[in-house]
Amino acid sequence: MIKMPKEESKEKNGKIAIVRVRGSIGAKNDIDRTLNQLRLYKKNYCVIVPGNESYAGMVNKVNDYVTWGNLDGETYNLLVEKKSEEYKGRVSDKKEKVKYNHFLNVKGKKIKKFFRLNSPRKGYGRKGIKMPFKKGGALGYRAEKINDLIKRMI
Repeated sequence: MIKMPKEESKEKNGKIAIVRVRGSIGAKNDIDRTLNQLRLYKKNYCVIVPGNESYAGMVNKVNDYVTWGNLDGETYNLLVEKKSEEYKGRVSDKKEKVKYNHFLNVKGKKIKKFFRLNSPRKGYGRKGIKMPFKKGGALGYRAEKINDLIKRMI
């Protein structure tokens, strides 16, 4: 079982970037459901989540389909500036009793919680999308190198 390093996940702002690398053909139903709960609907989608235990468990479950790492502030601002999409859905129900949480408020602007990225320039890695990052592939924990991948995908 793979665990996210606690001391690294809570550094600086505590944001973890998760990028979906593989599609869902041949995936089990619970893995596909977890990817949908993370809002990683398609390949090359990216989400930003806090580095807490519940998200660590979800990432642990889908680690054969995603790559993740610690996000810095510069890359986060670049991602929001270039790849954010405006949220145009409802903010609450008709009676104004239930507030929906389907968007992020960034600089007074409502944006969707996921980012659609391009395929990375120069590819994911030497050995492709079926090998772990430590062995030269694309999957798994990347630490600070996720920032380089996201910049290549913007």
